[in-house]
Amino acid sequence: MTVSEGSAAIPLLSVRKLTKHFGSFAACSGIDLDIAPGEIHALLGENGAGKSTFVKMLFGILDPTEGDILWNGERVAIRSPGTARTLGIGMVFQHFSLFEALTVAENIALSLDPKIPLAKIAEEASTLSKAYGLPLDPKAHVADLSVGERQRIEIVRALLQNPKLIILDEPTSVLTPQEADKLFETLFQLRAEGRSVLYISHRLEEVQRICDGATVLRHGRVTGRCDPKRETAASLARMMVGSEVAAVSRDTSAALGDVRIEVAGLNADARTPFAISLRDINLKVRAGEVLAIAGVAGNGQGELFDALSGEYPVTSNEAISIRGRPVGRLGINARRLLGAGFVPEERHGHAAVSALPLSDNLLLARSRSDRKAFLGGGALGVIRHNAVRAATRRICEAMDVRKSGEDPVAGALSGGNLQKFIVGRELDRQPAVLVVNQPTWGVDAGAASRIRQALVDLARAGSAVVVISQDLDEIFEVATNIAVISEGRLSASYPAGEMSRERIGLLMGGVHDSTQPGAVHAH
Repeated sequence: MTVSEGSAAIPLLSVRKLTKHFGSFAACSGIDLDIAPGEIHALLGENGAGKSTFVKMLFGILDPTEGDILWNGERVAIRSPGTARTLGIGMVFQHFSLFEALTVAENIALSLDPKIPLAKIAEEASTLSKAYGLPLDPKAHVADLSVGERQRIEIVRALLQNPKLIILDEPTSVLTPQEADKLFETLFQLRAEGRSVLYISHRLEEVQRICDGATVLRHGRVTGRCDPKRETAASLARMMVGSEVAAVSRDTSAALGDVRIEVAGLNADARTPFAISLRDINLKVRAGEVLAIAGVAGNGQGELFDALSGEYPVTSNEAISIRGRPVGRLGINARRLLGAGFVPEERHGHAAVSALPLSDNLLLARSRSDRKAFLGGGALGVIRHNAVRAATRRICEAMDVRKSGEDPVAGALSGGNLQKFIVGRELDRQPAVLVVNQPTWGVDAGAASRIRQALVDLARAGSAVVVISQDLDEIFEVATNIAVISEGRLSASYPAGEMSRERIGLLMGGVHDSTQPGAVHAH
């Protein structure tokens, strides 16, 4: 039974006036929501809308400040994840909580009664995974599994607790299109059994495809409820952000210029037991081009970014060239001096120091020559703080970075606003080459649109841009050419207009022609 069938049954889950304060700040305020038995219900909202706070209250990680949670019509107090599981609530988080050195069965056992024998857990996990079309080998070590297989572990672990409601947070962000389709089949099977799903996603097309109802949050309050099948992606985005979300504008007729970054025969051994070795990587990116590199997480994206940025120089100096200069053995600062810019995947601790103000984060990311604009007086130079703060304001205005205060610490910004600042910080230098890893990871529709447009505009102005992304919508929005990385190998690049989601999905799965790198087998 689905919600569309209009049963008058008591909702499985009801929340009334649910509120959570952190000091004087209301992360969630007066939220009402109902989920019927056998309903897939979407929870939508931009970054900072209150989605994470809300589901943490449902799963017992946070205590509500006010309001009620009703389970099958009865008021309940969910004081811990254990209480939530006992009621029948399971949750699969966006970031997996798995130990790579342990087996599938051992990871599942960690969330179950320790008295249950491991052999029984392995048997039940195998049976259940087959029943739901989520095949797993209980004896396999997590380190040897793809990201899609790791997600199956999290889902099977939740299903073994026989939940009536499963909360899924961005479940397709690390899946190929084919894996996402398989996940949807599983969700439809759960719905047919009368189980319910609370589904959080920024991918509005899939919300339209699989969800029966949707609740939209903005600034911690409910701003809309709808049947997503009767909406468009644009109308859903408008409900989320309160205004129209601009489409990315590209000029596909522009001529490309000289090669700005080139990789030839790059090989790099894995630095850790769980990393990926890079093998025979080749690419060329010209001025005016956006090369988008697609792939499922864990296939060498981070290792490729590290090699391109110089965070981990490679043994062959000639393997990587920037503006015609071999740089394989040079570090980040030397590459920045040649006009390159870099945006890593991890915002906190890698792209920014959370405890420092934005102005200090701007200064830290500048190369020696860039810093001269902020120095004056004396042999060593004195920092001109007014100049640094003015540049920080310029970046925030250009990228619509929303912040509390003139120069807050980086950790005080939402994920989407910090990402806009980090990207804007690199764009402010007008780099000849920009390499970005997961530019809109976990970013809402409005912020994602602004970041993607900024990358396209940079290429239009004559820079070479490399975008490493797991988001196929993003790939097709920004790319001039597309390549796919799989198991540390990079396919040939193809014009974006010649690629389809199916073809990219096959390349993500490692289906390559033996004679032409990147070509898909014809069957």
